[in-house]
Amino acid sequence: MEALLRLGVSRETLLRLQVFADLLVRWQRRINIVAPSTLPQLWRRHILDSAQLLPLLPPGARRLVDLGSGGGFPGLVLAILGMPEVHLVEADRRKAAFLREAARVSAAAGVRVHPKRIEELQPFPVDVVTARALAPLPRLLRLAEPFLAAGAIGVFPKGAEVDTELTEALRSWTMIVERVPSLTAEGWILVLREVRRVERGTA
Repeated sequence: MEALLRLGVSRETLLRLQVFADLLVRWQRRINIVAPSTLPQLWRRHILDSAQLLPLLPPGARRLVDLGSGGGFPGLVLAILGMPEVHLVEADRRKAAFLREAARVSAAAGVRVHPKRIEELQPFPVDVVTARALAPLPRLLRLAEPFLAAGAIGVFPKGAEVDTELTEALRSWTMIVERVPSLTAEGWILVLREVRRVERGTA
């Protein structure tokens, strides 16, 4: 929690995050929301790992879509921290039910849960796309393309294989890449702007 205070999180907001964390621990007994081995490090491995994205969002950003939200990381955490409108896309209906209840008890009023596959989601204007531990970057860009092509930026935590993923992605995509060291793990946060598919010439 001290690390969150250093990020400027108020004590009132910390209490709302605590309510969310307590609910997750209770639901974890019934459904697998996070990897059981990470539960003892819930605050660092999941909550702080998500919260560190907040300073990387563009000034004035108001609408965010989180693909494959799972237990609400990072999208629900960013909503609790003050992102005005957050769309959580989660195909697992039990996890979607958890996300609705977590948004309610943590007073994250601007949250909407979409219980469907990412490919089935009708795109809508957003400022930011996030996703955490969802897919390697080339596939992740394909999933996020409807939002990125409309001008959203991508903010994606990535692990130690980030260089390999970037090399592969840059074969098919052009983008402005900013790499920010993660505060919580061996890895990076990629902030991607002006993401476009490479135009292939015809013979």
